[in-house]
Amino acid sequence: MERKTIPVRLKDLTFGNGKIYIQSMLNVPSTDIAGSVAQAVELEQAGCEIVRAAIPDKAAVQLIPKIKEAVSIPLVADIHFDYRLALESLEAGIDKIRINPGNIGDEDRIKAVATACANKGVPIRIGVNGGSLEKHILAKYGAPTADALVESGLYNAQLLEKFGFDQIVISLKSSNVHTMIEAYRKLAEQCVYPLHLGVTEAGTERMGLIKSSIGIGSLLADGIGDTIRVSLTADPVREIAAARDILKALDLCPDAPQIVSCPTCGRTRIDLISLANRVEERLASVKKPIKVAVMGCVVNGPGEAREADIGIAGGDGCAILFKKGEILRKVPEEQIVDELFAEIEKM
Repeated sequence: MERKTIPVRLKDLTFGNGKIYIQSMLNVPSTDIAGSVAQAVELEQAGCEIVRAAIPDKAAVQLIPKIKEAVSIPLVADIHFDYRLALESLEAGIDKIRINPGNIGDEDRIKAVATACANKGVPIRIGVNGGSLEKHILAKYGAPTADALVESGLYNAQLLEKFGFDQIVISLKSSNVHTMIEAYRKLAEQCVYPLHLGVTEAGTERMGLIKSSIGIGSLLADGIGDTIRVSLTADPVREIAAARDILKALDLCPDAPQIVSCPTCGRTRIDLISLANRVEERLASVKKPIKVAVMGCVVNGPGEAREADIGIAGGDGCAILFKKGEILRKVPEEQIVDELFAEIEKM
Protein backbone atom coordinates (compact mmCIF):
# COMPACT_ATOMS: atom_id res chain seq x y z
CA MET A 1 0.00 0.00 0.00
CA GLU A 2 1.42 3.36 -1.06
CA ARG A 3 2.07 5.79 1.80
CA LYS A 4 0.68 9.28 1.32
CA THR A 5 3.02 12.19 1.97
CA ILE A 6 3.12 15.90 1.38
CA PRO A 7 4.79 16.70 -1.94
CA VAL A 8 8.37 17.91 -1.64
CA ARG A 9 9.99 19.47 -4.69
CA LEU A 10 13.65 18.92 -5.56
CA LYS A 11 14.53 20.77 -8.74
CA ASP A 12 12.28 19.04 -11.32
CA LEU A 13 11.60 15.98 -9.12
CA THR A 14 8.73 15.54 -6.69
CA PHE A 15 8.92 13.26 -3.68
CA GLY A 16 5.57 11.76 -2.78
CA ASN A 17 4.34 11.07 -6.32
CA GLY A 18 4.84 7.31 -6.13
CA LYS A 19 8.19 7.22 -7.93
CA ILE A 20 11.24 5.97 -6.03
CA TYR A 21 14.34 8.02 -6.82
CA ILE A 22 17.84 6.52 -6.76
CA GLN A 23 20.71 8.47 -5.28
CA SER A 24 24.35 8.12 -4.35
CA MET A 25 27.20 10.15 -2.91
CA LEU A 26 30.57 11.19 -4.26
CA ASN A 27 33.52 9.53 -2.53
CA VAL A 28 36.29 11.52 -4.20
CA PRO A 29 38.05 13.88 -1.72
CA SER A 30 36.27 17.24 -1.70
CA THR A 31 39.61 18.89 -2.51
CA ASP A 32 39.63 17.13 -5.90
CA ILE A 33 37.22 19.24 -7.92
CA ALA A 34 37.98 17.65 -11.30
CA GLY A 35 37.67 14.15 -9.85
CA SER A 36 34.39 15.02 -8.13
CA VAL A 37 32.94 16.42 -11.35
CA ALA A 38 34.02 13.35 -13.32
CA GLN A 39 32.45 11.03 -10.78
CA ALA A 40 29.20 13.00 -10.75
CA VAL A 41 29.02 12.67 -14.54
CA GLU A 42 29.71 8.94 -14.31
CA LEU A 43 26.97 8.51 -11.71
CA GLU A 44 24.42 10.38 -13.82
CA GLN A 45 25.28 8.23 -16.84
CA ALA A 46 24.80 5.11 -14.69
CA GLY A 47 21.24 6.14 -13.79
CA CYS A 48 21.74 8.11 -10.57
CA GLU A 49 18.88 10.59 -10.14
CA ILE A 50 20.19 12.58 -7.16
CA VAL A 51 23.85 13.03 -6.23
CA ARG A 52 25.23 14.20 -2.88
CA ALA A 53 28.57 15.80 -2.10
CA ALA A 54 30.20 16.35 1.27
CA ILE A 55 30.79 20.02 2.05
CA PRO A 56 33.16 19.82 5.04
CA ASP A 57 34.56 23.35 4.72
CA LYS A 58 34.26 26.62 2.85
CA ALA A 59 36.66 25.52 0.11
CA ALA A 60 34.37 22.60 -0.75
CA VAL A 61 31.57 25.02 -1.69
CA GLN A 62 33.50 25.53 -4.94
CA LEU A 63 32.38 22.03 -5.94
CA ILE A 64 28.77 23.11 -6.29
CA PRO A 65 28.85 25.32 -9.43
CA LYS A 66 31.39 23.04 -11.09
CA ILE A 67 29.28 19.92 -10.60
CA LYS A 68 26.06 21.68 -11.57
CA GLU A 69 27.65 22.79 -14.83
CA ALA A 70 28.46 19.17 -15.67
CA VAL A 71 25.28 17.28 -14.67
CA SER A 72 21.55 17.91 -14.88
CA ILE A 73 20.50 15.82 -11.86
CA PRO A 74 19.92 17.56 -8.49
CA LEU A 75 22.92 18.12 -6.25
CA VAL A 76 22.71 17.78 -2.45
CA ALA A 77 25.13 19.39 0.00
CA ASP A 78 26.00 17.16 2.95
CA ILE A 79 26.63 19.47 5.90
CA HIS A 80 27.36 18.87 9.56
CA PHE A 81 27.36 21.42 12.40
CA ASP A 82 28.33 24.63 10.54
CA TYR A 83 25.16 26.44 9.42
CA ARG A 84 27.26 28.95 7.46
CA LEU A 85 28.21 26.20 5.02
CA ALA A 86 24.51 25.63 4.38
CA LEU A 87 23.98 29.33 3.65
CA GLU A 88 27.04 29.49 1.38
CA SER A 89 25.94 26.34 -0.44
CA LEU A 90 22.55 27.93 -1.08
CA GLU A 91 24.24 30.99 -2.55
CA ALA A 92 26.33 28.70 -4.75
CA GLY A 93 23.16 27.17 -6.22
CA ILE A 94 22.73 23.90 -4.32
CA ASP A 95 19.46 22.05 -4.95
CA LYS A 96 19.05 20.42 -1.53
CA ILE A 97 20.62 20.56 1.92
CA ARG A 98 21.28 17.55 4.15
CA ILE A 99 21.60 18.76 7.71
CA ASN A 100 20.38 18.09 11.23
CA PRO A 101 18.91 21.35 12.59
CA GLY A 102 19.57 20.19 16.16
CA ASN A 103 23.31 20.09 15.47
CA ILE A 104 23.82 23.59 14.05
CA GLY A 105 23.29 25.70 17.14
CA ASP A 106 20.64 28.07 18.49
CA GLU A 107 17.29 28.93 16.97
CA ASP A 108 18.62 31.96 15.10
CA ARG A 109 20.86 29.69 13.05
CA ILE A 110 18.06 27.22 12.37
CA LYS A 111 15.79 30.07 11.33
CA ALA A 112 18.46 31.48 9.03
CA VAL A 113 18.82 28.16 7.19
CA ALA A 114 15.07 27.49 7.05
CA THR A 115 14.35 30.99 5.74
CA ALA A 116 17.10 30.86 3.13
CA CYS A 117 15.94 27.43 1.92
CA ALA A 118 12.32 28.60 1.76
CA ASN A 119 13.28 31.68 -0.25
CA LYS A 120 15.18 29.60 -2.78
CA GLY A 121 12.73 26.69 -2.90
CA VAL A 122 15.35 24.26 -1.61
CA PRO A 123 14.27 21.26 0.50
CA ILE A 124 16.10 19.93 3.54
CA ARG A 125 16.85 16.31 4.35
CA ILE A 126 17.07 15.62 8.03
CA GLY A 127 19.70 12.89 8.19
CA VAL A 128 19.40 11.00 11.46
CA ASN A 129 22.14 8.44 12.00
CA GLY A 130 22.53 5.88 14.75
CA GLY A 131 26.09 7.02 15.34
CA SER A 132 25.33 10.73 15.81
CA LEU A 133 22.15 11.07 17.87
CA GLU A 134 21.58 14.16 20.00
CA LYS A 135 23.02 13.75 23.47
CA HIS A 136 19.70 14.24 25.27
CA ILE A 137 18.00 11.59 23.13
CA LEU A 138 20.84 9.11 23.48
CA ALA A 139 20.81 9.65 27.26
CA LYS A 140 17.07 9.01 27.36
CA TYR A 141 17.21 5.68 25.50
CA GLY A 142 20.73 4.56 26.42
CA ALA A 143 21.41 3.30 22.89
CA PRO A 144 20.54 4.19 19.27
CA THR A 145 17.27 2.25 19.34
CA ALA A 146 14.51 2.56 16.76
CA ASP A 147 12.52 4.79 19.12
CA ALA A 148 15.57 7.00 19.63
CA LEU A 149 15.99 7.43 15.87
CA VAL A 150 12.31 8.28 15.44
CA GLU A 151 12.37 10.82 18.26
CA SER A 152 15.44 12.46 16.76
CA GLY A 153 13.80 12.69 13.33
CA LEU A 154 10.63 14.25 14.73
CA TYR A 155 12.61 16.57 17.02
CA ASN A 156 14.62 17.92 14.09
CA ALA A 157 11.52 18.30 11.95
CA GLN A 158 9.82 20.32 14.70
CA LEU A 159 12.78 22.70 14.79
CA LEU A 160 12.12 23.53 11.14
CA GLU A 161 8.32 23.50 11.44
CA LYS A 162 8.60 26.20 14.10
CA PHE A 163 9.65 28.56 11.32
CA GLY A 164 6.97 27.42 8.87
CA PHE A 165 9.26 25.16 6.86
CA ASP A 166 7.80 21.86 5.65
CA GLN A 167 9.82 20.94 2.54
CA ILE A 168 11.42 18.16 4.52
CA VAL A 169 12.67 14.65 3.76
CA ILE A 170 13.74 12.43 6.67
CA SER A 171 16.14 9.53 6.89
CA LEU A 172 16.71 7.29 9.93
CA LYS A 173 19.80 5.27 9.13
CA SER A 174 21.29 2.50 11.21
CA SER A 175 23.88 -0.16 10.44
CA ASN A 176 21.53 -2.64 12.14
CA VAL A 177 18.93 -3.83 9.66
CA HIS A 178 16.30 -4.68 12.30
CA THR A 179 16.65 -1.24 13.90
CA MET A 180 16.46 0.52 10.56
CA ILE A 181 13.29 -1.29 9.49
CA GLU A 182 11.56 -0.76 12.83
CA ALA A 183 12.47 2.93 12.93
CA TYR A 184 11.15 3.71 9.47
CA ARG A 185 7.93 1.79 10.06
CA LYS A 186 7.28 3.77 13.24
CA LEU A 187 8.18 7.09 11.65
CA ALA A 188 5.94 6.40 8.66
CA GLU A 189 2.96 6.29 11.04
CA GLN A 190 3.91 9.52 12.81
CA CYS A 191 4.72 12.00 10.04
CA VAL A 192 3.66 12.94 6.52
CA TYR A 193 7.12 13.70 5.15
CA PRO A 194 8.77 11.73 2.35
CA LEU A 195 11.38 9.25 3.56
CA HIS A 196 14.90 8.59 2.32
CA LEU A 197 15.75 4.92 2.91
CA GLY A 198 19.14 3.43 3.58
CA VAL A 199 21.19 1.10 5.74
CA THR A 200 24.24 3.09 6.79
CA GLU A 201 27.72 1.58 6.94
CA ALA A 202 26.27 -1.51 5.30
CA GLY A 203 29.67 -2.91 4.41
CA THR A 204 31.46 -4.18 1.33
CA GLU A 205 29.62 -4.67 -1.95
CA ARG A 206 28.62 -8.27 -1.19
CA MET A 207 27.36 -7.82 2.37
CA GLY A 208 26.19 -4.27 1.84
CA LEU A 209 23.94 -5.35 -0.99
CA ILE A 210 22.43 -8.12 1.14
CA LYS A 211 21.76 -5.82 4.10
CA SER A 212 20.41 -3.03 1.89
CA SER A 213 18.17 -5.41 -0.04
CA ILE A 214 16.62 -6.67 3.19
CA GLY A 215 16.27 -3.27 4.83
CA ILE A 216 15.28 -1.13 1.87
CA GLY A 217 13.35 -3.93 0.17
CA SER A 218 11.25 -4.72 3.24
CA LEU A 219 10.16 -1.10 3.59
CA LEU A 220 9.47 -0.57 -0.10
CA ALA A 221 7.33 -3.73 -0.05
CA ASP A 222 5.32 -2.05 2.73
CA GLY A 223 4.82 1.05 0.58
CA ILE A 224 7.31 3.06 2.66
CA GLY A 225 10.04 5.13 1.02
CA ASP A 226 10.42 7.80 -1.65
CA THR A 227 14.13 7.76 -2.40
CA ILE A 228 16.88 5.23 -1.70
CA ARG A 229 20.63 5.10 -1.32
CA VAL A 230 22.43 1.75 -1.21
CA SER A 231 25.56 2.44 0.85
CA LEU A 232 28.49 0.27 -0.23
CA THR A 233 32.19 0.33 0.53
CA ALA A 234 32.77 0.31 -3.22
CA ASP A 235 32.66 2.47 -6.32
CA PRO A 236 29.41 4.46 -5.96
CA VAL A 237 28.45 3.50 -9.51
CA ARG A 238 27.91 0.02 -8.07
CA GLU A 239 25.37 1.55 -5.68
CA ILE A 240 23.26 2.64 -8.63
CA ALA A 241 23.24 -0.85 -10.15
CA ALA A 242 22.30 -2.33 -6.77
CA ALA A 243 19.50 0.17 -6.21
CA ARG A 244 18.03 -0.47 -9.66
CA ASP A 245 18.09 -4.21 -9.02
CA ILE A 246 16.23 -3.77 -5.73
CA LEU A 247 13.56 -1.73 -7.52
CA LYS A 248 13.36 -4.27 -10.35
CA ALA A 249 12.86 -7.13 -7.89
CA LEU A 250 9.85 -5.27 -6.43
CA ASP A 251 8.43 -4.27 -9.82
CA LEU A 252 9.11 -0.63 -9.01
CA CYS A 253 11.19 0.08 -12.11
CA PRO A 254 8.49 0.33 -14.81
CA ASP A 255 10.79 0.82 -17.82
CA ALA A 256 13.31 -1.87 -16.90
CA PRO A 257 13.37 -5.52 -18.00
CA GLN A 258 13.69 -8.37 -15.51
CA ILE A 259 15.58 -11.60 -15.99
CA VAL A 260 14.62 -14.91 -14.45
CA SER A 261 16.96 -17.88 -14.74
CA CYS A 262 17.10 -21.33 -13.24
CA PRO A 263 19.93 -22.41 -10.87
CA THR A 264 20.86 -25.32 -13.19
CA CYS A 265 20.83 -29.02 -12.32
CA GLY A 266 22.05 -32.37 -13.62
CA ARG A 267 19.72 -32.11 -16.65
CA THR A 268 21.50 -28.98 -17.90
CA ARG A 269 23.31 -29.57 -21.19
CA ILE A 270 24.15 -25.96 -22.03
CA ASP A 271 26.49 -23.36 -20.50
CA LEU A 272 23.61 -21.64 -18.75
CA ILE A 273 25.66 -19.54 -16.34
CA SER A 274 27.55 -17.88 -19.17
CA LEU A 275 24.36 -17.58 -21.19
CA ALA A 276 22.43 -15.90 -18.38
CA ASN A 277 25.26 -13.45 -17.77
CA ARG A 278 25.39 -12.48 -21.44
CA VAL A 279 21.65 -11.93 -21.54
CA GLU A 280 21.76 -9.84 -18.35
CA GLU A 281 24.56 -7.65 -19.74
CA ARG A 282 22.67 -6.93 -22.95
CA LEU A 283 19.42 -6.27 -21.09
CA ALA A 284 21.14 -3.41 -19.24
CA SER A 285 20.55 -1.17 -22.25
CA VAL A 286 16.95 -2.28 -22.88
CA LYS A 287 14.18 0.07 -21.71
CA LYS A 288 11.15 -2.18 -21.92
CA PRO A 289 9.00 -3.54 -19.06
CA ILE A 290 9.47 -7.17 -20.05
CA LYS A 291 10.38 -10.36 -18.22
CA VAL A 292 13.03 -12.51 -19.90
CA ALA A 293 13.63 -16.12 -18.90
CA VAL A 294 16.87 -18.05 -19.34
CA MET A 295 16.27 -21.71 -18.54
CA GLY A 296 18.54 -24.74 -18.66
CA CYS A 297 16.10 -27.46 -19.62
CA VAL A 298 14.01 -27.74 -22.79
CA VAL A 299 11.59 -30.10 -21.05
CA ASN A 300 10.51 -27.93 -18.13
CA GLY A 301 11.94 -24.54 -19.11
CA PRO A 302 9.04 -23.07 -21.10
CA GLY A 303 6.50 -24.30 -18.58
CA GLU A 304 8.38 -23.02 -15.54
CA ALA A 305 8.86 -19.63 -17.15
CA ARG A 306 5.45 -19.29 -18.78
CA GLU A 307 4.93 -15.99 -16.96
CA ALA A 308 7.88 -14.54 -18.86
CA ASP A 309 7.25 -12.45 -21.95
CA ILE A 310 10.07 -14.12 -23.84
CA GLY A 311 12.77 -16.61 -23.05
CA ILE A 312 15.20 -19.30 -24.06
CA ALA A 313 15.61 -22.85 -22.80
CA GLY A 314 18.83 -24.74 -23.38
CA GLY A 315 19.25 -28.22 -24.77
CA ASP A 316 22.23 -30.26 -25.96
CA GLY A 317 24.12 -27.82 -28.17
CA CYS A 318 20.98 -25.91 -29.04
CA ALA A 319 18.17 -23.97 -27.41
CA ILE A 320 14.55 -23.13 -28.02
CA LEU A 321 13.14 -19.65 -28.18
CA PHE A 322 9.69 -19.10 -26.71
CA LYS A 323 7.14 -16.36 -26.05
CA LYS A 324 4.53 -16.56 -23.30
CA GLY A 325 5.31 -20.26 -22.89
CA GLU A 326 4.81 -21.01 -26.61
CA ILE A 327 7.78 -22.36 -28.56
CA LEU A 328 8.83 -20.22 -31.53
CA ARG A 329 11.76 -22.20 -32.93
CA LYS A 330 14.95 -24.13 -32.20
CA VAL A 331 18.25 -22.24 -32.50
CA PRO A 332 21.93 -23.33 -32.32
CA GLU A 333 23.49 -22.46 -28.96
CA GLU A 334 25.96 -19.99 -30.43
CA GLN A 335 23.15 -17.98 -32.08
CA ILE A 336 20.56 -18.02 -29.33
CA VAL A 337 21.42 -14.69 -27.64
CA ASP A 338 21.35 -12.77 -30.93
CA GLU A 339 18.07 -14.47 -31.88
CA LEU A 340 16.59 -13.63 -28.49
CA PHE A 341 17.44 -9.94 -28.77
CA ALA A 342 16.21 -9.79 -32.35
CA GLU A 343 12.80 -10.87 -30.99
CA ILE A 344 13.04 -8.39 -28.10
CA GLU A 345 13.64 -5.60 -30.64
CA LYS A 346 10.25 -6.43 -32.20
CA MET A 347 8.40 -6.23 -28.89
